[in-house]
Amino acid sequence: MSSRLNPYLSFDGDARQAMEFYEQVFGGTLALNTFGASGMADGPDADKIMHGMLETPSGFTLMGADTPPGMEHSPGNTFSVSLSGDDETELRGYWEQLSAGGSVAVPLEKQMWGDVFGMCTDRFGVPWMVNISEPAS
Repeated sequence: MSSRLNPYLSFDGDARQAMEFYEQVFGGTLALNTFGASGMADGPDADKIMHGMLETPSGFTLMGADTPPGMEHSPGNTFSVSLSGDDETELRGYWEQLSAGGSVAVPLEKQMWGDVFGMCTDRFGVPWMVNISEPAS
């Protein structure tokens, strides 16, 4: 396997719901492993997600988990997940689903550099950037 770079998101107890939401948005195969299945079956966090991975037909890989017991969940503004390409229908579909129930910082519209671009934060507090370029001719 070659190296790959993908986002890994931390959640405050709602990783299962978030990862299932992203599966609905992007499609693909979702694998979820709980703390209970990993040797912590008797703990209060047994049903929480220790590791989740979504692999999509478009080649995206998104990982996420609930914050482990004993660690503090501290959301920040130091990351965004970026989706880009030239398939306008696909990317607008992602935008519609991701922005629904969240907030839009930059509406998805044509920008001065010529691409259609928008920024939103989904209902789980994850910031997204969507950039739609013109198809290569």
